[in-house]
Amino acid sequence: MKQLLLVFLGGGVGSALRYLISKLLNPVHPSFYWGTFTVNILGCLLIGAILGYTSKVNLLSENQLLLLATGFCGGFTTFSAFAFEKHSLLKNGDFMPFFIYLASSIILGILAVALGLWLSTKNPF
Repeated sequence: MKQLLLVFLGGGVGSALRYLISKLLNPVHPSFYWGTFTVNILGCLLIGAILGYTSKVNLLSENQLLLLATGFCGGFTTFSAFAFEKHSLLKNGDFMPFFIYLASSIILGILAVALGLWLSTKNPF
């Protein structure tokens, strides 16, 4: 239960920060989501630094990793976990799974958004 609360707390803080950054930066250029882009790249940098530092010096506990990597970075952006997983596949030389996962995640994600939008605008009754 403690671990779930740590993820919840970190995710809440990350989500709130993502919201604030997006509100601040997205209006800068209407045809490019600068806020979303910024949090995605910062999230990737943060999860890389957190997990890299931990693997190097083993300083953070499992609970601290749950709070920071799973919770905060996960709430700040799910793109950070996505990018870390792709990096792991490349590092291990798993090139075919890398390309399949990358392409299918992007294509199916966009299609799923389109389907969800379409389904939500249709009145089945």
